[in-house]
Amino acid sequence: MKALFVRKAIDLVEMKVLIKEARDDGEKETGYEVTREIEMSPATFREFKDDLLKDQTWIKSTDGGLNKYGKVRCIRVKSRTSKESILVNPEGYTYPRYIAIEE
Repeated sequence: MKALFVRKAIDLVEMKVLIKEARDDGEKETGYEVTREIEMSPATFREFKDDLLKDQTWIKSTDGGLNKYGKVRCIRVKSRTSKESILVNPEGYTYPRYIAIEE
């Protein structure tokens, strides 16, 4: 599985713009490994997507980084009612520092 991760997007709208710009600039997708999954209510997922720089209690300092194969270790975040998933690589922080849309 591969995805294009972007850094420090404010919200879902900016994330999509940054991903498009990165693709237009020829950036390639990165392999990733989902280490755990967070399923949110629709309202909580909406709040999450609207403020991606907010610290999250469910992110641990050990989350993120790379596995031994060089793939990004990330958290899959999704809503109970949506097929949309966001991949989060916090890189040791407590907010979604690097994010991607899982397609």
